[in-house]
Amino acid sequence: MKLYNTLTKKKEEFVPIEEGKVRMYVCGPTVYNYIHIGNARPMIVFDTVRRYFEYKGYDVNYVSNFTDVDDKIIKKANEEGVEASEISERFIKEAKKDMEDLNVKPATTHPKATEEIDGMIEMIQALIDRGHAYAKNGSVYFRTRSFDGYGKLSKKNIDDLEAGIRIAVNDEKEDSMDFVLWKPKKQGEPAWKSPWGEGRPGWHIECSVMSKKYLGDQIDIHAGGEDLIFPHHENEIAQSEAANGKDFTKYWLHNGFLNIDNKKMSKSEGNFFTVREIGEKYSLQVLRFFMLSAHYRSPVNFSRDLMEASKNGLDRILTAVDNLKFISGSAANKTITKEEQEFLDIIKGLNGKFDAAMEDDFNTADAISAIFEIVKAANTNLTSENSLSVIETTLELISKLCNVLGIITEKQEELLDDDIEKLIEDRQNARKNKDFAKADEIRNLLLEKGIVLEDTREGVKWKRA
Repeated sequence: MKLYNTLTKKKEEFVPIEEGKVRMYVCGPTVYNYIHIGNARPMIVFDTVRRYFEYKGYDVNYVSNFTDVDDKIIKKANEEGVEASEISERFIKEAKKDMEDLNVKPATTHPKATEEIDGMIEMIQALIDRGHAYAKNGSVYFRTRSFDGYGKLSKKNIDDLEAGIRIAVNDEKEDSMDFVLWKPKKQGEPAWKSPWGEGRPGWHIECSVMSKKYLGDQIDIHAGGEDLIFPHHENEIAQSEAANGKDFTKYWLHNGFLNIDNKKMSKSEGNFFTVREIGEKYSLQVLRFFMLSAHYRSPVNFSRDLMEASKNGLDRILTAVDNLKFISGSAANKTITKEEQEFLDIIKGLNGKFDAAMEDDFNTADAISAIFEIVKAANTNLTSENSLSVIETTLELISKLCNVLGIITEKQEELLDDDIEKLIEDRQNARKNKDFAKADEIRNLLLEKGIVLEDTREGVKWKRA
């Protein structure tokens, strides 16, 4: 199995630290709002990486954090007049709901930054003791030039970086390139006691500590969006290796950017979409299928046309699965013919093609192509006249390979129109009674059944996704 390692900028054979086991850390979202489709891409692609390792028999310890203390969380809490923890807990719950709807498996551990403060203080103190950090007026900074390998992931030169920095008159850092490990308390912000005074951790130290606690000093794979390469992942390497005295991560994997109609996603452009918003128009299985239809390292362009194409592609697979189930109902359990054995040899080869695509740096686009070839072969060659075992073998193979990609092949039972109207009426009554939790629950139930609601001035309109 070959992985493209951002650290070495080449594909490398995967050799785990411990045979048969994979220690994998994926940077999770900052929970101040609903997750957006940019957040969804690493969730989906690295969940698929995890699933493939498990398919190959590895025991995967998969850790993905929630950043639950951050300037954006504090800002939203102050706007709403609530504690920051109320904001983070609310949106952790919502993120988990979206992840479930995307069929992203729960991590082995989902650590929260605020629950790991003691470990952060301990690592910061270790960095101070080793001469890699220093305290100043309640802040603690990492002494960047004390770490010889700084820039090895991003391939950035520290002197070039420093030349482009404007130095503030009151900057208390020894060097403009030094970054913060601990921030002093400000009015209206959550804070924790530390040897340097009350305050909170910097963002970078959080992941270093959480990966160390749940995976150890050295891990196999660290993954995230390519926007995290610098400075976040670069700073993680510096902190972890300076504190632990060991190489931190063997393989660094980064997914490419997501654009909307060939433009960078941003609220100012009016092209910013949450997963929840996309889920109102499409099944989130379609979004997952769309994300996997391109190689994870490539930039991907989100558009209505491409989502429709993904919906059609997914429908082809689901229809083939339904057809195989239907013809299996009347197929006889008889001896396989020579022609049927040749067919099984063909789809076995396509299983090998799927595996080869995934072994080549998780090329999900080519893996999906292999599934389409199996579907085409099944549609062309299999009828209820075939042996039951051939039909069942084909059905099991399609389902197995789709499961590796997190694609659910079981079609949800469709609701009757009268059932839908009754649920919409119940939702409207819940909204009138200000029971918004129940209203959301009904909307989500309908969405799971492929029913998309649209609230208009004329009332609620619905359609089947």
